Amino acid sequence: MGSTAPYAHPLPTPSTPAGREGLAAIVARPARAVIALDFDGTLADIVPDPEQARANPAAVPALAALAPKVASIAVITGRPAGVAVRYGGFAGVPGLDHLVVLGHYGAERWDAITGTVRTPAPHPGVAAARAELPGFLDGIGSWRGTWIEEKGQAVAVHTRRATDPQAAFDALREPLSALAARHGLIVEPGRMVLELRPPGMDKGVALTEYVREVGAECVLYAGDDLGDLPAFGAVEKLRSEGVPGVLVCSGGTEEVPDLASRADVLLPGGPGAVAGLLASLASAMAA
Repeated sequence: MGSTAPYAHPLPTPSTPAGREGLAAIVARPARAVIALDFDGTLADIVPDPEQARANPAAVPALAALAPKVASIAVITGRPAGVAVRYGGFAGVPGLDHLVVLGHYGAERWDAITGTVRTPAPHPGVAAARAELPGFLDGIGSWRGTWIEEKGQAVAVHTRRATDPQAAFDALREPLSALAARHGLIVEPGRMVLELRPPGMDKGVALTEYVREVGAECVLYAGDDLGDLPAFGAVEKLRSEGVPGVLVCSGGTEEVPDLASRADVLLPGGPGAVAGLLASLASAMAA
């Protein structure tokens, strides 16, 4: 992993007045700002095997440069918090005392300053659905090319390795939703993955609660997938309540058009470009 942040380019100009107001507020009042980011696809490139995902080499140096200048940096992810910490390389990094990881969409929390994870008791429906899934997928003819990921507080079915990943994803969405409902769970769709998890928490709820906990007066959220839409909605609601905010889409318009169409800043370069944005923010705050 690199020891220095990427070259800090000039900050992008958001495409909307609300985005421009949000970015200006963050640069002007960094000590009152929360910078919140998804992990996969935003800080780490999407890879065929999620267990091989790692933060972009420029991400942690950029985060370490930015974190001391803001109220907090929050990584909000569907992964278990401890997994995101390991794959991100966030533990023990000088400068990252102000970083938290909100895992399982906010149900778990890891704080850099203590190095500990707080986690709820597991939902019984997750274990029941996990036990049923292999036979369920086989019974509906969807076993070939799909695979199950154990996520502790959730369980996910990936279709990226199927002959036609999108067709497999579409075919599984309704039956998996029915299976989830039988066990008191919901289905969270992502990029060629369907996650069965407990209801009541999403990235929007997690972000809103954290912004209020910190007492932040401005916020940036960066994401790349369908699971980030609730966080986008949370920033839009906060803006309506007088809290300036910026919405950043990691990736091009073709990956998740619903997300891209609501973003103030598009970063087609993905995680490398996100790291560059973080470095540019740190540089702008020092100016």
